Amino acid sequence: MTRLLRNVLLLLILLLALLWLLANHLGWQPAPRESVPVACQGNPAPLQPGQALKVMTWNVQYLAGKRYVFWYDQGHGDDTRPSAEDLAFNLDEVARVIRTQQPDLVLLQELDKNAKATDYQDQLALLRERLADLYPCAAQAYDWQAGLVPDRHILGSVGRTLATLSRYPISKAERLSLPNAASNPLQRLLQPQPALLVSYLPIEGGARLAVLNTRLSPYQPGSDLQRRQVSHVAKVLDRLEGQGTPWLIGGDFNLLPLGQYRRLPPALRSAYPADSDLHLLWDKYPMIPSNAEASGAERDAWLTHYPNDPAASGPDRTLDYLLHSPRLLRQDAQVLQQDTLQISDHLPVFARLQLPPRS
Repeated sequence: MTRLLRNVLLLLILLLALLWLLANHLGWQPAPRESVPVACQGNPAPLQPGQALKVMTWNVQYLAGKRYVFWYDQGHGDDTRPSAEDLAFNLDEVARVIRTQQPDLVLLQELDKNAKATDYQDQLALLRERLADLYPCAAQAYDWQAGLVPDRHILGSVGRTLATLSRYPISKAERLSLPNAASNPLQRLLQPQPALLVSYLPIEGGARLAVLNTRLSPYQPGSDLQRRQVSHVAKVLDRLEGQGTPWLIGGDFNLLPLGQYRRLPPALRSAYPADSDLHLLWDKYPMIPSNAEASGAERDAWLTHYPNDPAASGPDRTLDYLLHSPRLLRQDAQVLQQDTLQISDHLPVFARLQLPPRS
């Protein structure tokens, strides 16, 4: 072995060791199950048996808005971050929509915290400042956190969270890890860590409502990751149902309802499996929108995703849902499409559910 080759091998070994140490230092290694802080102000009254509960789920795309085509979008743009002006404008827009609708529970996905691309904002804190009179309680959990992501489009910190706002007390909250694509510490610098944020709200009389918030990974051809994530979610819901605990879950599931795959243009179908793994949930539990709504004659009213893509002229698919225990009774529901199209690449799903009566 020549001296040059030895030096090259030594340099490669040192470089790999440095990367490994960097990954272990900056990468995030969440536990399978861990408690997360609950922030509550004052003494809000608990839920009452049989009451109607207004719920909204919304992926707010870290307040970036619709004036960009980002490097990861289906439009394959060059944008890497929103401007400070757009972040401020969309913060006020999200607060406006929430204040107008005044849901009792708000489930938000893709809120940033200490991320370079959004000027290290704590977006939940900024939002709560504008909605303090409506939501005394909140819980938050990371589904992507890293001190340094070496991807050339990021080159800095990432902090992406799930957040739940509540008009009612949250007695405790926890983060449940979902299966992910990262198999080693190096990959943890580049890969999100999907999770369930579970918040427990006491109901007068001793019962409690479990409120779950999530964002599943996008589909990757040849990977069973989405199926494993949906299966994990189904097991959590089955356990709650078996315990007699009423529950609801909302979020960006990155999966299509029945029948919508064939309505997508062929160029877009590779982003989704032909047979949606959501059937593992809709086979057992009520879903909003239902398959009949999302693929029926009025299906345009249930579209929730408006891609950041110059070729997209409006919402073109359904990716966001609320599902709930059969113990809860659906009263009404809608996708809020009016006056929300320019705030995020997702639209809010809103529903009114009735809690079980006192037993």
